[in-house]
Amino acid sequence: MTNSMEQLYQQVILDHARDPHGRGLDDAALDGATLDGATIAGRLRGESHQVNPTCGDEVTLRVDIDTSAEGGAPVLRAVHWDGQGCSISQASVSVLTDLVTGVELTEVDEIAETFRLLMHSRGAGLDPEQEDALGDATAFTGVAKYPARIKCALLGWAALHDAVIRSGVGQPAPAPVPDPAPSPQSAKELT
Repeated sequence: MTNSMEQLYQQVILDHARDPHGRGLDDAALDGATLDGATIAGRLRGESHQVNPTCGDEVTLRVDIDTSAEGGAPVLRAVHWDGQGCSISQASVSVLTDLVTGVELTEVDEIAETFRLLMHSRGAGLDPEQEDALGDATAFTGVAKYPARIKCALLGWAALHDAVIRSGVGQPAPAPVPDPAPSPQSAKELT
């Protein structure tokens, strides 16, 4: 990687850290969903709080998933988060928000896996097609050279994964509760 590319990537990370996208846990922005797996009108919501104990970075991330989207595949409608920590951890969540908002969950999984591959590339990067799929997240290529910083970059992605699981998406819908059969005594009272 050339020195000018490294400077460009550093600038992308700093820009996202200074002006983070999706920051703020505004409940009104997730209108139509309830917390932790309850659903209203085909919407699921999950939340996760993650901490990196080695450096103190924290992030709380919420997802709003639309299970009634056209085509039947669940879509990640919104990501909102709040947190504190180093520029890398906060910029990574900001970039994540841009990459996965409005995307089907199967594609979200692919993007997350590609980012994990980038973090395990030891700074070598990925093939051009994978880097195109990551957009601004490619700026974290240099971070992969520093094992202590990889956890910072992956913190928001771990929160995303956990929040999606906590939403209950992919879980079978609860079985309907049958009306209780009248007990002999209450049936007798009805007659």
